[in-house]
Amino acid sequence: MYQAITAEAKDKVGRITLSREEKRNSISPTMMNELLDAFKKYDEDPNVVAIVLTGAGNKVFCSGADIGESIAAGASFIERHEEQRKFAELFKIIRDLSKPLVGRINGHAMGGGLGLACACDIVIAAEDCKFGTPEINIGLFPYVIMATLLRVTTAPKRLLEMMLTGGRVDAQEALELGLVNHVVPRDQLDAKVDEIARKLASKSPATLRLGRRAFYTMRDMEYEKALEYLSSMLAINTQLDDVAEGIASFIEKRDPVWKGK
Repeated sequence: MYQAITAEAKDKVGRITLSREEKRNSISPTMMNELLDAFKKYDEDPNVVAIVLTGAGNKVFCSGADIGESIAAGASFIERHEEQRKFAELFKIIRDLSKPLVGRINGHAMGGGLGLACACDIVIAAEDCKFGTPEINIGLFPYVIMATLLRVTTAPKRLLEMMLTGGRVDAQEALELGLVNHVVPRDQLDAKVDEIARKLASKSPATLRLGRRAFYTMRDMEYEKALEYLSSMLAINTQLDDVAEGIASFIEKRDPVWKGK
């Protein structure tokens, strides 16, 4: 039983909710450990094909780290360092998921919350959400999330300005910066998230796994090395049972029955 998050699975979709609404869904050490556990659980669950991440309520998706709990009084330097490393570990876990992750951004995403949103593969935000990196205002810098933000944004200079000034952008500008995929009216948020989750859940789990992994692996490769790697991945993909099923279902004009292998 989780304390800081809720997790449930239905119709091949695992849903994880940051459930500290009274604390602006900030990430405490307890939440961090529970997120690591929930992602691992759903990643290993053969009945889950896609995962949705969201926050409780309708004001804040996640306000970032709970500074009061994360920097515990009396903790040694090494203890604090190890605790902060868990945040980096969370992003590694998300990157290495075998299943697509959809971000349902129900409210403002600040600091680490922005990083968490941008770590999702597909991000759908309500149009009244704000996004920002306010760490500089308390003498910190968004170090860990910078690795994720720089890999998704189409405007690194604008991102740097946000980090240096602690500025915020609205959902539309976040869309223009490449931080989110879709911006919708708040009353359409669930419908859009469900639409995309259903589409993902209808695909071959094995191909989703191979394709998602290939995308993140080749992203930082040199062009020629990327082409060589992707050629090998295509060869592997063609050997899947799901490919034979996909072709057969197309010819027979029926829905495929995926085996996930």
